[in-house]
Amino acid sequence: MSMPAAPLAADAFANLYQNHHRWLRHWLQHKLGSASDADDLAQDTFVRVLLGGSAQDIREPKSFLCTIARRVMVDFFRRNALERAWLAMLEQLPEEQMPSPDLQHELLETLQQIDAMLDGLGAKVRQAFMLSQLEGLTYPQIAERLNVSVSSVKKYMAKATEHCLLFRLEQELA
Repeated sequence: MSMPAAPLAADAFANLYQNHHRWLRHWLQHKLGSASDADDLAQDTFVRVLLGGSAQDIREPKSFLCTIARRVMVDFFRRNALERAWLAMLEQLPEEQMPSPDLQHELLETLQQIDAMLDGLGAKVRQAFMLSQLEGLTYPQIAERLNVSVSSVKKYMAKATEHCLLFRLEQELA
């Protein structure tokens, strides 16, 4: 009689966490220079592993965790850079135009979601999408700006639209 897969996966994850959490936290603290950021990112790393459901298939746990943790760090740095840019922009606003703290928080979350959504796009696709959406350029104008053909811009926009729709669908299902 075989055991159900779920307990095996849970045991594998628990073992991975118990055997490598302290090591990963130390590794992250060395990289980041901050114990609290290391704690947060170690937890985020293990959450990704848990959600990925692949803890029982890991052959090289430290290498695997480093790969996931590097991705978590990239997201962390990108979020921090975006937040710094947002705060710098807010400092430039006259007081009468300053959004409420609640609205500021909502807008920052929206910017972070947009950033995450656009992260999966290639540079030219992302540029074409941004030129269209933010500057309102036409496809021929985008083609000229990016030094590509109009048919390439059409392909970029189709790819960006599909990517954004899939991202949105994944967010709704999560």
